[in-house]
Amino acid sequence: MMTLTLSFLRTALPAFHFNPSRWKPNSENTARRPEKQGQVDLVGAGPGDPDLITRKGWKALLQADVVVYDALVSDALMAEIPAQVQRLYVGKRKGAHSASQAEICQLLVELAQQGKRVVRLKGGDPLVFGRLTEEMDALRQHCIPFTLVPGITAAAGCAASCKIPLTEREKAPRLRLITAHSCDDRPIDWADLARTDETLVFYMGLSMADSISTELQCHGLPADWPVLLVERGTHEDQRAVRAELGSMTRMIQDNDLQTPTLILVGRVVEHYDANLGAEQLLESLMEEQR
Repeated sequence: MMTLTLSFLRTALPAFHFNPSRWKPNSENTARRPEKQGQVDLVGAGPGDPDLITRKGWKALLQADVVVYDALVSDALMAEIPAQVQRLYVGKRKGAHSASQAEICQLLVELAQQGKRVVRLKGGDPLVFGRLTEEMDALRQHCIPFTLVPGITAAAGCAASCKIPLTEREKAPRLRLITAHSCDDRPIDWADLARTDETLVFYMGLSMADSISTELQCHGLPADWPVLLVERGTHEDQRAVRAELGSMTRMIQDNDLQTPTLILVGRVVEHYDANLGAEQLLESLMEEQR
């Protein structure tokens, strides 16, 4: 049997620049590397109804070792994920964050570096107000491969469940998605938003409802301009309340609407049928009896 000594290696392999002084047998040099390369899939869970996750998103969940998920991901969807998949909750509500964005980024990096297949599961579409840039930057910085799987955003999900369009050729050829809550208190250009030829959809807008109503009226929209308030859109307990710009704040209070509630403003709301709630309840009861 041939024994390879250090002197032999130096003679036979001059290009092999091995430095014994740098090798520390008990240091991190001996730590076993993961047998497989970890990766992160940034996946949109959809607006609430578990059936609205995309096929690609569901495949990613089935292949995951661990799911890092947000507050807006529905319990119904989480219940369908295979039991062996680890679940880590990092949800953020206004004034109540279980983890900072920096901590979430670090968690994704560390899990992937352990060789895990990670799904970062976000409510709605992660490409729309999903704090996606920070997480992509962290993964790129550490050379961790990742994929983006878009989801159905809340605006589309709520409009579909209420059976209204988001755009209309004659009345609303324009659509704008606005986040009413900004971490840096960036001002909103209300004059630019107060148009009669577009649909406005306010995300995270419940606490700003009074300002939305006041500012849009001050900048030209009439008090009777159509508004639709959708609480927990696409969930089984969804509630939709038809209002007008001038009465919006009162309708929120009278109906005790809670977050998450989407605010849709514009003439497309005229297509909403107030009897739809009873129709959906009947359909749900019939489904349970089958």
